[in-house]
Amino acid sequence: MTGFSGTELNAELKYLIGEIKVGGVILFSRNIRSPAQVRSLCQSIQDYAVSCGQPPLLIAVDQEGGTVARLKAPFTEFSGPPFIRTPGDAARFGDITGRELSGVGINMNMAPVLDVVPKNLDTIMMERVFGHDPDHAGQMGAIVIRHLQENGVFAVAKHFPGIGRTTLDSHLDLPTLECPLDVLEACDLLPFKKAIAGQVAGIMLSHVRYTAIDHEWPASLSPHVVALLRQKLGYTGLIITDDLDMGAIARHFDIKTAVRQLLFAAVDIALICHPGPAIETAFNEISALMASAPGLYEQGRLSVQRVDALKKRRQL
Repeated sequence: MTGFSGTELNAELKYLIGEIKVGGVILFSRNIRSPAQVRSLCQSIQDYAVSCGQPPLLIAVDQEGGTVARLKAPFTEFSGPPFIRTPGDAARFGDITGRELSGVGINMNMAPVLDVVPKNLDTIMMERVFGHDPDHAGQMGAIVIRHLQENGVFAVAKHFPGIGRTTLDSHLDLPTLECPLDVLEACDLLPFKKAIAGQVAGIMLSHVRYTAIDHEWPASLSPHVVALLRQKLGYTGLIITDDLDMGAIARHFDIKTAVRQLLFAAVDIALICHPGPAIETAFNEISALMASAPGLYEQGRLSVQRVDALKKRRQL
């Protein structure tokens, strides 16, 4: 899944869809001008995919409300997760956001944020979370997920296994969190368990190294984190990396290493949000590994099956 430049179908998008064969695209403020323009853009993307013999694409956006909301007025603007305090608040956000995204052809929302910030800890996530209580965060998140998905938009819970305790911004560099696994299980994982019970379509992995789970790799590239999600929590949906262009990855791993490792970890979707050579390099590395490693090919086939099953849920 990749980002792109421009506000209409252009040569860059045609290359991504027809040659790189992306499974999805993600929209940012640079791609958005008005509801009518977004609707036209999304329709032209899907029409071009069909003309290339490609399946319909996942078209995603970050519409958390508050500080992270790519779609501005006349789309409905919400104050953000800290202000979603009741089930009614969560349902209203999920219903309105789901209808508006679906109405313009966006079928995936990279939300809700299910990170939990412990009390008396000042972290970078304070303005993006439901609060300090994991039960409350899980309840609000599950309601948002249900209402987004009832309105035709796949929800993606993030950032597993939780970045509420981190103080270093992973957009800039790679945080390391030394927190016992039992503490994570008693707090940070609880909202994700509720999301899984609510059949959330996707879960995004964070770019944080959790030493209690994997001393070497950040969660987004870690087979141990994926195993925790799949085997211990029983999750069967899509697993997506956070943006591989972020400093936490780009400053420590070249794109070939990152792609190779996420494939070994059995992550389903590599997210690259900025146009540039990393997208083509990632595609070539994926293609080479699929051709040379039977085990990775089989894992890739399973990932494609998960993506296809999700698209069929939405009748894409």
